[in-house]
This record gives sequence, C-alpha cells and structure tokens, in this order.
Amino acid sequence: MKTNWVVYLLKCKDGTLYCGITNDLPKRITKHNDGKGAKYTKGRGPVTLVAFCGGFKKGDALKMERKIKRMPKNKKVDFLKKLRVSGYLTLGDFL
Repeated sequence: MKTNWVVYLLKCKDGTLYCGITNDLPKRITKHNDGKGAKYTKGRGPVTLVAFCGGFKKGDALKMERKIKRMPKNKKVDFLKKLRVSGYLTLGDFL
C-alpha cells in the first residue's frame, strides 16, 4: 500500500480551521483557494497552510483526520506539529 497521504490543517480567512487529507498537497491547496476544494472552504478563502504531516496510508490518514476534527481548535495545530516533529508516520499511539 502507498503511504503518500498527508493530513493537513488550513486556516481560512475568517479564522476558522479546516482539516483534510490529500496525496498532492500543493494541488489541493490551490483547489481550496480556487473555490473548488471542500464545501467548507468555499467562500472562506484564501486559505493558509498551518500544519501538515505525511507518510500515511489512506485509511490511516482518514482516521487521523477524523480524530483531529473532533479536537478543540487550540489543540489541532499542536497535535499535528508534535506528530510531525516526533517522526511518527503511522497512527500507533495516537488512536
């Protein structure tokens, strides 16, 4: 299985955060900024990349996205940054 999926966190122009997954981050951010990304980000652009963590299988990325979306706003960015710095590329201890 390919492990090229990325979990990312965007900050919208209204200050809200959006979490998603992709296997092509630059292309996905462009789509969000063009209003062709997720329904949530339409009308909230431009968006800015806040944090990301890669190296996931698609299923693991979806689980991580779901976990992050359930977190309070103030914990989302720190969680992704810690995961990235720690070198975790699978969910393991975080599920």
